[in-house]
Amino acid sequence: MDFDLAPPNGVGPLRIGMTRHAANTALDSLRDPSAISESDRQGQHGFRPSGLMISIHCMRGMLEAIELGRPSSQTDRVLFQGVDVFALPAREAVRRVGELTSIEEDPDDDASFVAPDLLLSFWRPFAADDEPEEEQGYYFSSVLLARPGYYDTLAQAAERLQQSS
Repeated sequence: MDFDLAPPNGVGPLRIGMTRHAANTALDSLRDPSAISESDRQGQHGFRPSGLMISIHCMRGMLEAIELGRPSSQTDRVLFQGVDVFALPAREAVRRVGELTSIEEDPDDDASFVAPDLLLSFWRPFAADDEPEEEQGYYFSSVLLARPGYYDTLAQAAERLQQSS
């Protein structure tokens, strides 16, 4: 199954801003009832047979972020405008996403990248750009799609609020 990242709206039936109840229902719809993982946690995250992890983050009763973890097989793909974010080496994924939108290295973690205009965040535990056999560092491990302002500091949130009024 293909999971198309559509920031800032969501992915598949999961829509940023939906109620926690609706998000739980949407997450349940993405599970394979014939292969429920023992690691699944209703209302938090689920694992598909491919190993793809889908996690929801709710605050104040609303869905604020969706995180997808790299599958172990290609039966599920996570795409951003045609770019398979988990199948490509991390640096190639950054280059291809960078052709579509602004993407920046996280100043606190050179293995992570953020597309701030879309609020897509790409993470891997460490950078191993020249070592394909070191999968955890060569490929991204997760991608997070969130509401605008999700990573804002208090000062940034105040500035965003002032700009919108």
